[in-house]
Formats: sequence, structure tokens, C-alpha cells
Amino acid sequence: MKDPILKIGLIGLGNMGRNHLRVLSMLKGVELVFVADANAEVAARAGEAHGVPGVVDPTPLLANVNAVVICTPTVTHADYIRLVSSHVKNIFVEKPLAATLEDAREIAVFAKAQNLNIQVGFIERFNPAVQSLKKVLDRTEKVISLDFTRTNKVSARITDVDVVTDLMIHDIDLALYLNGPAKSVAAHGFGHGSMIDFASALLTHENGQFSRIQASRVTDKKIRQIEGTCVDMFVDCDLLRKEILVSRQAEVQVGGGLPYAITAIQETVAVAPQEALLSELQAFMSICRQPGSVEVPGVEAGVEALQICSQIQTAVQS
Repeated sequence: MKDPILKIGLIGLGNMGRNHLRVLSMLKGVELVFVADANAEVAARAGEAHGVPGVVDPTPLLANVNAVVICTPTVTHADYIRLVSSHVKNIFVEKPLAATLEDAREIAVFAKAQNLNIQVGFIERFNPAVQSLKKVLDRTEKVISLDFTRTNKVSARITDVDVVTDLMIHDIDLALYLNGPAKSVAAHGFGHGSMIDFASALLTHENGQFSRIQASRVTDKKIRQIEGTCVDMFVDCDLLRKEILVSRQAEVQVGGGLPYAITAIQETVAVAPQEALLSELQAFMSICRQPGSVEVPGVEAGVEALQICSQIQTAVQS
């Protein structure tokens, strides 16, 4: 039996919103009903290009859709979730879930009371390199520590969030996803005024594993790296090149009075080519049709990541 067409509205046409628009417009089984943006000209132009209404206020059109994708500035996320929830239960909201931990917790309570089906846009979970890395780590004897490095140059379009809630939050979510809940957080960093531009954090997880996370907007070099130290291997994962290299030690018996020699064995893990945003939105379509059908980061993941962000920000600023 063919799945019914999902009618989608998109709110926010900034850089990430335009990426969502591109993918939504080519997804099978999806009908884009409207696009909205605070800039009337931007909304009208995008709407005309895709043959749908382009509006500033989406409220009159919400009754016509099954789901909404929110890609607006972070400070507006909570308001838009409340706005659309009176008509729509299926909501995708870009990360972070809200501008503050308090707002995120209020959304969590509100979402439960309204029975909302919310997915938070932690796109790196859908990076094919992360999916392959998780399979490797699931097979290892024991993970000791994961090191995350994420750097980017300062972007003119990012003015409302620091490096912790802009960049580091991706790896905070991945650390919780791969290593489980954290029981303690330590951090230091650098910034100007209240805006943190560099942060380094150590998460100790409830299972005894560690995550060391570093994020920077100080330099122009772009890095997206995860390194895993395990008792039986070392894993190097490049999220940009979608490459995973596993290094293992092997003991080789030799003669000549020497008990053994240690050699290194390296193997490359195949990573399937797949656009993370496409996979992410396909997962959203799945939970719209059948909530719980696939694992996605929901409101709880959004709150948990912001809680760690808040602890890191407090440690750095103090």
C-alpha cells in the first residue's frame, strides 16, 4: 500500500532553511505547501520558484499541512513551536531546541502535554561516517575515550549564539549518542565579552567512558574529527571526507631471542555515500507517518544537549 502524501510547511529561509527547501522539494511522497520567512521578499521569491505561497505569517496556512519544518533563528524556536502546535503535531526544529535551557525544559513539558511529535535537527547523527563509526564502536571490546574536534571560521550569519551552542552542541549530542549519559562536566575556554569563541570540555559518562570535546571559531581551518581510543583499536573518523581508519596492534612471535614483536594493522572502513540532510528528513517523514518507527533525536535529546552546553558555558565564563 502506497504511503499517503505528506504535506509540509517550511518556516525560515536562511542558509539552513534553503538547504531544507532544496531537499524537501525533491523528496518523494512529500508535497511542499508553503514557505515562510520574516523577509517578505525572500519568502515571495522562494514561493514563486517552487510554485507555493511565500508568506511572512504562516498561521493561516497551518491547517493545510501535516508537518512543519522550523529553521528560524534560535531565539524564535520556542514561539514557533507553540504557534504551529495548535494545528500540527509533527514538528522538525533545527538545533538547538531553544535559546536557553529554561526554554527547552518548558518546551519539553509543553510537547508532552500537547502530544507533539518533535525531531531536533542534530544532523551529524545522520552523517554516514557517524553511522559507520557507531557500528565499529559497538563491536569493540571497550571504548575508553572519544575525542571530538570541530573548528570553523567566524561566520557573519551567526550572531545570536556562541561557539558552544553553534558548533560544540553537535559533538555534545554525538558524545551522548555514542557514549551515553554524562555524570560530570569540566571545561575551559576563551572569548570576548559574553561570546565564547573557543571551548574545550571533558565529559565523564555514567558508564565510565570519557568524551573530550573541542570547538573553535577562532581560526579559518575547518575540522570535523572524531578519534576513538579503545582497548583493542584506535579509530580515526573524518566527518568532512567521510573516512574512517582503524588501527590495531598485533603481536607476532619471532625468534632470535626476542619473545615477540608488535606490528600495526590498519584498515579502512567503507562509508556509504549519502547526504546527511536527506537521511535526516527521510527519518522525519518516517516518524510523521509512524511515530517511533525510527530512532531520531527528540525533545529529550535537545534538552540534554542544552544542559551540557549550559554547564560548559558556566565553567568557561566563571
